[in-house]
Amino acid sequence: MVDPATHRQLYGRRSGHKLRAGQAALVEELLPRVSVPETGPLDARTLFGDDRPLELEIGFGAGEHLAGQAAARPGTGFIGCEPFLNGVVGALGHIRDGGLDNVRLHMGDAIEVIDRLSDASLERVYLLHPDPWPKARHAKRRMVNHGPLDLIAAKLKPGGEFRLGTDDPTYCRWSMMVMDQRRDFAWQARHPRDFLTRPDDWPETRYERKARRQGHEVWYFRYLRI
Repeated sequence: MVDPATHRQLYGRRSGHKLRAGQAALVEELLPRVSVPETGPLDARTLFGDDRPLELEIGFGAGEHLAGQAAARPGTGFIGCEPFLNGVVGALGHIRDGGLDNVRLHMGDAIEVIDRLSDASLERVYLLHPDPWPKARHAKRRMVNHGPLDLIAAKLKPGGEFRLGTDDPTYCRWSMMVMDQRRDFAWQARHPRDFLTRPDDWPETRYERKARRQGHEVWYFRYLRI
């Protein structure tokens, strides 16, 4: 189980603007049907009733990427973890509008869910535009730290993929430094264009578009579990 000395909670806001009636209805009616069970071990059969491949997104924002991946590969099960209520509402809207039955959501700490999965059970883990926690004294709160990465590595299958996206220069440098210290992940970039160009199977998010409008560079990192 989670060791508080080596893992960390997913810091984030729990709520934002007041929900409209339709959004509140989604939370009341749809969220219970697609929520990750609150206790017990987790696997594909528990979540989806069969032995399909599993992928997980940490902090899915408004759910555009999660929904895009789920729509493209209906035979894969997707787990999305997000502590922000309004983000969960956004994902619920995508699930409803896309008729997606291969997504399960957890409104809370991603570590709580990852820890309950079997080792070597995930095909991919996504961490897109995480909070950079730019102050040095807050660096320990970043998801790209060895404690969370040890857990992610344990849950990824050999050859499984960890994807990281960021538009924050500090987080970019930090992530490259930390990942370069790992011997259980192999960076897939061979040329600068490999991490400056979004892969075709990497759906764009609203946050990413906003970053580009503001003139920010966006970096795309792909690591294979070895």
